[in-house]
Amino acid sequence: MPGKNTELSRIERRCVEKGLKMTGQRRVIAQVLSESQDHPDVEQVYRRAAEIDHRISLATVYRTVRLLEAAQILERLEFGEGRARYEEVPERHHDHLIDVQSGKVIEFRNEEIEQLQRRVARQLGYDLVNHRLALYGTPIKRKRTGSE
Repeated sequence: MPGKNTELSRIERRCVEKGLKMTGQRRVIAQVLSESQDHPDVEQVYRRAAEIDHRISLATVYRTVRLLEAAQILERLEFGEGRARYEEVPERHHDHLIDVQSGKVIEFRNEEIEQLQRRVARQLGYDLVNHRLALYGTPIKRKRTGSE
């Protein structure tokens, strides 16, 4: 039967810790999200979950994603594409670089940027409590050398 894996996914463990009821379909959705190496939107989560359990509806995925977001297990990301993407709430802060040609999202952490943001907030009379940084770029075209 789909979703009968005895080992809990990371997201499912967090749901249990927060006291959320875990149905079989929620378990499948939690598994899909835990295994995602990208930042899927709801449609992508739905397609992946439906491969595991064809009875899962798009509406169930939407409801589950909203529930996980409200429980602060998932984080909603808006990269200006007209669709929300999701990732598990990270244990450690990171920022994102979005390849505008492919849509690929690269996570990174840069301590210089973190310090600069704190310094700017302090100069403006604030303690920085949270922030989001998304960089948008295109791959650098490398010049060909004569030996290529």
